[in-house]
Amino acid sequence: MKYAWIASNKAHWPITLACEVLGVSASGYFEHGRRKKLAKPSKPDARKRMSDEALLAHIRAIHAEVKGEYGWPKMWKELVARGHRVGKERVRRLMQLHGIRARCKRKFVVTTDSKHHLPIAPDLVQRNFTPTAPNQVWTGDITYIATDEGWLYLAAVIDLFSRQVVGWSMQPHMQSSLVTDALKMAWFRRQPAPGLIFHSDRGSQYCGHEFQGALASYKMRSSMSRKGNCWDNAPTESLWGRLKVGRLYGQRFATRRQAMDEVIDWLTFYNHRRLHSTLGYVSPMQFEKRWDAAQQLKAA
Repeated sequence: MKYAWIASNKAHWPITLACEVLGVSASGYFEHGRRKKLAKPSKPDARKRMSDEALLAHIRAIHAEVKGEYGWPKMWKELVARGHRVGKERVRRLMQLHGIRARCKRKFVVTTDSKHHLPIAPDLVQRNFTPTAPNQVWTGDITYIATDEGWLYLAAVIDLFSRQVVGWSMQPHMQSSLVTDALKMAWFRRQPAPGLIFHSDRGSQYCGHEFQGALASYKMRSSMSRKGNCWDNAPTESLWGRLKVGRLYGQRFATRRQAMDEVIDWLTFYNHRRLHSTLGYVSPMQFEKRWDAAQQLKAA
């Protein structure tokens, strides 16, 4: 009781004086406190709170949520982002042990038709895929998706700063309107300042009068890859790989509408939630929001 009184009143009375008044030794008081502290059950390490079974359940849930798109590095980053303190080696081991892996890579056919006599724009990007702000460099490309009704063609526009897909179009053909509609969507959503560089391959759709006229009306500059060099447009090629390997591979679509719905669902996931290693394992929209917040702080 005396020790308890001293502990509760040590903010008002010096410990040595309180011990003297109550007739107890200061060393006895401190020893009592040490024993009491040792007697308390220690809190478990937060990193060891979750059993392998519980962690595996979280991994399986995320794996299903992202439809098998994450390997162990992104899985670990996703778990950490959700507040689970787990080691990356533990995540890798559990995924390997239970056969949980990302979808395998697969090669796809190139759709570029560069056998034409239309004017070719110079390569203004030169593989510099890291602009310093949004709406400085966009890049676009076309891919295809098989359905029981026939091919569905997809054109996308990416802002290279955040790798966000800012415009897209899906049609049953590869005419110029496919890429022009994707550009229009991107412009209406972002309305960039004049001077933006739009980079593409040398396909006839991008070299044609319709698309080049749209670029001119939006005061954008055209840039094109070298002939037959897919690495000059690597970020867009990478986007197609993620879409087809991560989501579409192995699926069969009875109609073009079904394929369109799946693509739109994936694009929403990609922009809002998919962790991007180039961006420090945040989604494109998170990356851009952080940049906007940083600019506001600098201006304040």
